[in-house]
Amino acid sequence: MSLVLEITDSIQQVDAQNWDDLVGDMPLLSHAFLSALERSGSVGKGTGWQPYPMIVYEDGQLAGIMPLYVKSHSYGEYVFDWAWADAYQRSGFNYYPKLLSAIPFTPITSQRLIANSAKIQALMIDALGETMHKHQLSSAHVLFPNDDSAAALKQAGWLQRHGVQFRWQNENFTDFEDFLSTLSHDKRKKIHQERKKVAATGVECQRVKGADITPEQWNFFYACYENTYLEHHSTPYLTPAFFQQIGQSMPQNILLILAYLDGKPIASALNIYHQTTLYGRYWGALQYVPNLHFELCYYQAQEFCIAENIQYFEGGAQGEHKLARGFKPRPTCSFHKIAHPDFANAIQDFVTKESQGIAAYTNELEERAPFKAQHT
Repeated sequence: MSLVLEITDSIQQVDAQNWDDLVGDMPLLSHAFLSALERSGSVGKGTGWQPYPMIVYEDGQLAGIMPLYVKSHSYGEYVFDWAWADAYQRSGFNYYPKLLSAIPFTPITSQRLIANSAKIQALMIDALGETMHKHQLSSAHVLFPNDDSAAALKQAGWLQRHGVQFRWQNENFTDFEDFLSTLSHDKRKKIHQERKKVAATGVECQRVKGADITPEQWNFFYACYENTYLEHHSTPYLTPAFFQQIGQSMPQNILLILAYLDGKPIASALNIYHQTTLYGRYWGALQYVPNLHFELCYYQAQEFCIAENIQYFEGGAQGEHKLARGFKPRPTCSFHKIAHPDFANAIQDFVTKESQGIAAYTNELEERAPFKAQHT
C-alpha cells in the first residue's frame, strides 16, 4: 500500500467525479461549487484567497481531500481573528499569510478532513503543521469542521474555539401553520402580523428552482446581492460569473426566491440545498418594504423545506432575530495551530475565556426559546 500526499494550486487539477465521490451529497463542498469560485475569479490571484487544496492518493486512488487556502487577510471567514493579527503586528511579526481550511465566504459546518480512513485524516493534519512550518506561516486554521473532522483535530492537540449559530428543524410539519403551532402565542402572532403586512403592500413572492432561473432573474439577483454590499460601503466577494457558473453546473441545488411589486422584482434571496438541508446564503433588495427580509429569507424558505421534506434549514452566521422565528442555537467550532509558542499560549488563554462566554450566551438563548413548553 502506498500513500501520496500532494498540495496543488487548483481544485481543477483533481478529477471532479473522484472529488465528489469522496465529498458525497454536500453541494457547498462539491467540485462544481469550489471550482466555480476559482474559475470566476472570486478566489485566486488578487483576492487574498490562494487555492491550495490538499489531496491524498492511496494506491493511485483519491482517498483524501481538503479545501485549503493561503490567506493574506481575514475577510470572508466568519471566525474573527483580527485581534490576533493585530497583536502579531504590534509585536513585530507577520500574521499573514496564514493557512486556512474553509469554504470561502460560507460559515457552514461540514467535512474538512475528507478521507476514507482515520489514518489518512491524521496524515492530513500532520501535513497542515508541516506546511505551516515549511513556508514560515504564522498559523493554520480549520473553520466549521463537522464532528468527525473536529474529533481528529482535537485528538491531534489543536486549539479549539467555540461558536454558536442558528438552525431550524422541520419536524415533519404538514404546512407552515403546523410549524407555527409549535411556537408560543406571542411569537406566532408576531409572525402572522409580519406576513400580513408584507402581503398588504401588494408584494408577491415566487420560488424558482435552479433549472428554471432565467438570465434576467440571475442578473436581478446579482444587482440585489451587490446592493447589499454597497449599502455597507463594501465590495462583493463573489463575481457575476460565479453565480452564472453554479447556475449551469449545479442547478439541482439552487433555490432563488424573488419578491415582486406591481409586477417588477424588488428583492431576492438565494439558497443552496440538497436532500436533507437548505442553506440560506445571499439576500438583497432594491426597494425597502418592512418585514420583507423575514418573508424572503425565513418564511418562504421554511415553507419550501416543508413542501420538499427537507429536514434542516441552516441560517448561517449571526442573527438573534432568527430565534423568534423558530431557529434553535447550535454549537460550532474551529481549530487553530499557532506557530509562535508565546502567542499560542496567549491565544489559548483567550479562547478558554471566550468559550465560557459562549456557553453563557448559548444558555441565555435557550432560555429565550420561542416554543411552547413541550417543544423546548
